[in-house]
Amino acid sequence: MSQENKIIQKAEFNPKIKIYILLTVGLFLLISVAGIPFLIIWFLGLGQYIGKRFYENLQCQLTTQHLEYKKGVLFKVEKTIPLENIQDLTFIQNPLLNLFDLRILKIETAGNSNPRGTDMKLIGILETASFKKKVLEQREILKNGRQSESNPANAGSETNQLLTEIRDLLNDIKNK
Repeated sequence: MSQENKIIQKAEFNPKIKIYILLTVGLFLLISVAGIPFLIIWFLGLGQYIGKRFYENLQCQLTTQHLEYKKGVLFKVEKTIPLENIQDLTFIQNPLLNLFDLRILKIETAGNSNPRGTDMKLIGILETASFKKKVLEQREILKNGRQSESNPANAGSETNQLLTEIRDLLNDIKNK
């Protein structure tokens, strides 16, 4: 039952995510009147630096058992989601994402403690559809493997022999 946790696929991220972050935060600063004075600082260097650092720290990999994700600039976040808990994988697109040819892959899990219903959002994965397909395939392989392990029809001869010995011992105890 203990299977080695091998890496199946590492996700690669689109470098355009740096510009997307720069413009998205800039848009929110512009909308909030209090953020307007910070726009100059944001566009003259801070935004470019944060976008670059965010992109450099993005990592996502699919293993035989989990989906592992790392991100962050000042505050680092590391998430590991067991594949058997994944309920839904959703693509999100909007006009700004389309402009940069980016997609968001939203992952929802069973037993979700997050009130917004999402455990993980992966922004800017290259070949998102292919990555989603790999995750779903590995989840099915994992589910089918666990079902066959728990299926009594597939029990080995050792298990049958052990059960026979237990039955015989119980019959001996009962007859005494």
